[in-house]
Amino acid sequence: MTDGTAPTAPNEWRAIIARYQRSSRARSIAQIATTLVPLAAVFYLMYRSLSWSYWITLVLAVPAAGFLVRTFIIMHDCAHGSFLPWKRINALVGWIAGVLTMTAFGQWRHAHALHHASSGDLSRRGHGDVDTLTVREYLALPRLARLQYRLKRNPLVLFGLGPIHFVLMNRIPPRGDAATRRQRASVWSANSAIAAIYVCVSMWLGWSVIPLVYGPAMYLAAAAGIWLFYVQHQFEDTYWQDKETWDYATAAIRGSSYLKLPGVLRWFTGSIGLHHVHHLGPRIPNYELQRCHDENEVFHDVTIITLAHSVRTLRLTLWDEARGRLVGFREIGA
Repeated sequence: MTDGTAPTAPNEWRAIIARYQRSSRARSIAQIATTLVPLAAVFYLMYRSLSWSYWITLVLAVPAAGFLVRTFIIMHDCAHGSFLPWKRINALVGWIAGVLTMTAFGQWRHAHALHHASSGDLSRRGHGDVDTLTVREYLALPRLARLQYRLKRNPLVLFGLGPIHFVLMNRIPPRGDAATRRQRASVWSANSAIAAIYVCVSMWLGWSVIPLVYGPAMYLAAAAGIWLFYVQHQFEDTYWQDKETWDYATAAIRGSSYLKLPGVLRWFTGSIGLHHVHHLGPRIPNYELQRCHDENEVFHDVTIITLAHSVRTLRLTLWDEARGRLVGFREIGA
């Protein structure tokens, strides 16, 4: 070990994670069943509750959002090819889970792969990251650009408008030379499926059912997803380095937190709080993350964040290269 955060050699940590990169057909199928069946049941109850009280519908949106987050975790594992042992079935299950969570599976899979390959690299920011500037970059901006950045980092904007932004951006096919035909096709296929479902359900149950039932559940799920991603990379002593000194394993262990959640939330989030394990071994299925963490000391010297501590991370907005940590606007007198 170097400093207790990462194995010294690639073959060392690769040997560790290789033991857990095995899909279990039984556990994966059980996870699908325990996610989609309850999700359908809650949506049915929400639909029935429309004739009782919409307040009941909104209360039921909370567990529905939890099952949507769990559906997204299934899609996430399929994107890494870790959920099931069959490549084509992984892609099909991921596409279905993506439609259910308003996500273009193929496009998201591409962007997420870039995130894993560049997380913590200052020269390659922007791939699935929460927009983060260095102190020097921020101070060099004109006043209007500073205001725009402060608005984007404001929690009310990040978690209030962020879910709407997530849904809308997943509807727009990527452009430019870097966007492949396959990525654009994934967006159009998802959009077509979502539109077909909306038309069919609306003709069957009414045009207002999906906005009233699915809308609040998806909004809460997307907000929860943004929060999960935020606290797993945005903490005071996270890892950012220039490409010359950037290291994949160190970025995984030091640049990803261990979000320690209560059991029920850990279940709904597919143990993604063990983000340091996931970043070092992205092909480890979600149901093997906890065992991998518990059985290997390399994962124990890591930043632990609790629900209470996660609130305090919201003030962190800029990377201070001189101090090697995230700071808030007040700390630089801005």
